[in-house]
Amino acid sequence: MADDGEEAIHFIRSLDREPLVECPDLVIIDLNLPRKSGREVLETMRRSERCHDVPVVIFSSSDAQQDLADAARLGASRYIRKPSRLEDFLRLGAIFKEIIRRVAAS
Repeated sequence: MADDGEEAIHFIRSLDREPLVECPDLVIIDLNLPRKSGREVLETMRRSERCHDVPVVIFSSSDAQQDLADAARLGASRYIRKPSRLEDFLRLGAIFKEIIRRVAAS
């Protein structure tokens, strides 16, 4: 878990330098992170030597078409709008689990 985009980018770059540390199974990024944007984090993830294939979910309150288009162009695996209802939020676990399952199966 990273508190801001700069910390997330630092972590991703450290993964490329530390071959004994495994890449995460799934990365969830908010577009509106402090210090560095979620777009910059996603770009860094996709340029990573070791972890570029890790599924990345953009998790955002935005439903702007430009944000969705940017996420797709930058290689996001999925774009999920943050739910406003608790029951919808609780369903996200199953979605994330399915993404990880698909990656493990391939």
